[in-house]
Amino acid sequence: MSKVVLVTGASSGIGKAIATFLHEKGYQVYGTSRNPKNKENFAFNLIALDVLKVETIKNAVNFIINKEGRLDVLVNNAGMGITGPIEDTPTDEMRAVFNTNFFGAIDVLKAVLPQMRLQKSGTIINVTSIAGYMGLPFRGLYSASKGALEIVTEATNMEVKGFGINIVNVAPGDFATNIAEGRYHTPVFENSAYKENYKTNLDLMNSHVSEGMNPIEMAKTIYRIINTKNPKIHYKVGGFMEKFSIVLKRALPDKLYQKLLMNHYKL
Repeated sequence: MSKVVLVTGASSGIGKAIATFLHEKGYQVYGTSRNPKNKENFAFNLIALDVLKVETIKNAVNFIINKEGRLDVLVNNAGMGITGPIEDTPTDEMRAVFNTNFFGAIDVLKAVLPQMRLQKSGTIINVTSIAGYMGLPFRGLYSASKGALEIVTEATNMEVKGFGINIVNVAPGDFATNIAEGRYHTPVFENSAYKENYKTNLDLMNSHVSEGMNPIEMAKTIYRIINTKNPKIHYKVGGFMEKFSIVLKRALPDKLYQKLLMNHYKL
């Protein structure tokens, strides 16, 4: 029987690549978007779901279960980016990114768990970020939201293991998507103490995205995880230096690692 897969945030970027790839592999895929439009442009089923609105989450999950009778895989991909100096970034925008990247992902996870417990099987894949393994200048809130989801993944995986459910996370590095366009960018304020450094790094961050890897690499990793009987808890998908930066953080003294980061970001 073809597995039933739910991919949030599937109207573009990494989510669309994952949903399309899994559809081509024969899975019954439901991708989500806050406002689904031009559904004929998608090979997979595109349905409405807003991770900030619990009612839409419940409606989408119930729709899939009523139609398919099961739900085997959740790819918790929907998210948003944010940049800016901590001092200059509005606190409401900080809350917004946590509501999407952290609480939104948890609400979707909570919605699918009852069905997976009933089936005594299921795989939940939380899409985090390599940035979640370290505090990056001018990306501190994004790093924190993804790092928090990594930790919750570890905890929840232990809680649901006895029900035959696996919860893992996949941390991508920079991929060639439109995420830079959808980020909340704190303005470069003329009177900001961080004006020059932030402006330089904003251009650097955006260039990293445009020069990033093909999202198909994320899709292939998700496919391998789905087909692994006992998957790992943590997966990283990115360039060599992106993944190696995590190794360095574990191995080097804090101040030395911080110095390397500051040199990289020209601080």
